[in-house]
Amino acid sequence: MAESKPRVLILKDRFQTRGRSAQTFRLGKHLKDEDIEAVVVCGDASLLGSAQRQAIDLYEYPLLFNSVAGRFVRGFLLRDLKGDPPDLIHIQHRNVLPLGRWLAARLERPYIVSIYDYLRPDETLAFDTVWGRRLVAVSDSVAEDLLERRVAPEDLVSVIHSGVETDVADSGFEVLQTGKTPVIGTAGAMEVGKGFRFFLDALPEILAQCDDCEFVAAGAGPDESYLRRRARELKVVDHITFVPNVFDFSASLSAMDIFVMPSIRQGLGTTMLEAMARGKPVIATRAGGVDAVIDDHRTGLMIPPADSKALAEAVLKLLNDPEMARRIGRHGQELVQKKFGVSRMVEGYAALYREVLRAEHHVLSSITAAVP
Repeated sequence: MAESKPRVLILKDRFQTRGRSAQTFRLGKHLKDEDIEAVVVCGDASLLGSAQRQAIDLYEYPLLFNSVAGRFVRGFLLRDLKGDPPDLIHIQHRNVLPLGRWLAARLERPYIVSIYDYLRPDETLAFDTVWGRRLVAVSDSVAEDLLERRVAPEDLVSVIHSGVETDVADSGFEVLQTGKTPVIGTAGAMEVGKGFRFFLDALPEILAQCDDCEFVAAGAGPDESYLRRRARELKVVDHITFVPNVFDFSASLSAMDIFVMPSIRQGLGTTMLEAMARGKPVIATRAGGVDAVIDDHRTGLMIPPADSKALAEAVLKLLNDPEMARRIGRHGQELVQKKFGVSRMVEGYAALYREVLRAEHHVLSSITAAVP
């Protein structure tokens, strides 16, 4: 193991329209700035464009997570890695943990796991301390959940916040610019926990007072068909644009004047951070780790989860007070630049990698010294 340039295998299932996929990409892209050699292995990278693929050291193993063919593909992956094994395996989500543990045991390498959201009530986490060295929570709230569930000892749970690009191009227009149609939007995985339904259910009340508003819902997931049907039932389909199955939300976020994160429960909110980095005022639910970002009425507006009426009232509040909306957008942007930049996240992981590997080196040295 070379102290000056560790080699890390970043293990992922597939790149999706999720904040955690964006974090994997950013790690793979920026770890070289910390003199870390990062190799990304996944089962599906079809959502990445050619420029994104070239920005990271990417190896795609189709069918890696297939229940039938996966066993053979995993054998090919293990064979490839044995020729040049990593110093450390970074498992990007708990659903990849079984494969990560299997590789760690056969390569005899330590692993860490990033935890981006909360465990389900009946869920267990098969983290072991044979090769497992750290669980990394995306927020204090997620870390507290892991500790309450006794998933691992306190000294094996760390917090590294998500990081986003802060030097994003300006959208070219002022938030809620006079004479421009207001655009209110949300983005993320279209699944029950993200609360898209409550965003849609707020639209009729907003349109009753702002009939020229437009709405954007960007993302993909199991609830997409239901959400499109719900828009038709609410008779708002002419006012909303669905932007499906994209990896990069940049274009959608730049078009918005107001960003809404209606999650029922949220680890932190990477896409929300991306919107804030662009100076967009944010409306977010009081849902777990969001408190680490949103100071109500300063860096965003906070509303109860699953409350479409409160969501509509918050949107109308910003529409009726553009100066407040812009002020909140500026404060949010300053916060993200100070605490949630991608460089801060990458530095945190690079320091953790080196800490884990130094401890491994110390243990190996002690064992070697003890052998006569």
